[in-house]
Amino acid sequence: MASRKPRGKKVRLIKAGTQTRWAPFWTVPKKYGVGKRVHPGRHTTVKRRWRSSNIKA
Repeated sequence: MASRKPRGKKVRLIKAGTQTRWAPFWTVPKKYGVGKRVHPGRHTTVKRRWRSSNIKA
């Protein structure tokens, strides 16, 4: 990829990078109830890996 990218492309890549993060830990008891042990990555909005699926950048 080019070292100098257009601003719009950078913004899209940054947004896609933040969408793949885990949800905050305090959302687990809020969503599933206290005492339920669920991984925070289970209820993130977008499941994406850099290898498996691409974005339209």
